Amino acid sequence: MNPENQNAVEPRIPLWLKIAYTGFLSVLIPVYWMNYGPTNFLYFCDMALLLTLVGIWRENPLLVSMPAVGILIPQALWCTDFLVQLCGGRLTGMTGYMFDESRPLLLRGLSFFHGWLPFLLFYLVRKVGYDRKAVLGWSVLSVVLCLTAYFFLPPAGAVLANPNEPRNVNYVFGLLSDESPQTLLPPLAYLGAWIAALTGIVFIPTHFLLKKVCPPAN
Repeated sequence: MNPENQNAVEPRIPLWLKIAYTGFLSVLIPVYWMNYGPTNFLYFCDMALLLTLVGIWRENPLLVSMPAVGILIPQALWCTDFLVQLCGGRLTGMTGYMFDESRPLLLRGLSFFHGWLPFLLFYLVRKVGYDRKAVLGWSVLSVVLCLTAYFFLPPAGAVLANPNEPRNVNYVFGLLSDESPQTLLPPLAYLGAWIAALTGIVFIPTHFLLKKVCPPAN
């Protein structure tokens, strides 16, 4: 094999990282499934975990760029909310479950992936390149996930047999509380506004940031 061909197939992501990430998910997936149920994997952040698993092994720019577009800003908000609650304050309440002592420590500990996943995704995009189709791909996926959550999953305030089962997945019934739906707008109007806000305030700005600071995908 000549050097040029050898370089063409050389892995860009270290094998140890692929194995470590896969090992983490081999623990998280069954634990989450048993405690939260399968609908928990329809959250943006959990979908990002699954896409990244495939993308990290295939070294596929689109499959690592899509979750990067989708969660870099939301996970920064998650980290901020966690730190505020850790200091005794309240911001959005989205990390309140991390302080719920009725939930197993392992279950809460696994959720710390919200803190390191955005850094991992940024590293992966820097290694394999940013695919500019990611903003469209993630935007379409987010609409599908939001519509599924709105029409088929428990709304905010639903009383469930399993108290850990997700309600208000992806905040389609309100951002500030899972205990009751928002009342500022009619439900469908809120859903449309929420999807538009995610696209315009979260996904598109992240797209331009990644396009600026990361190499383009080959």
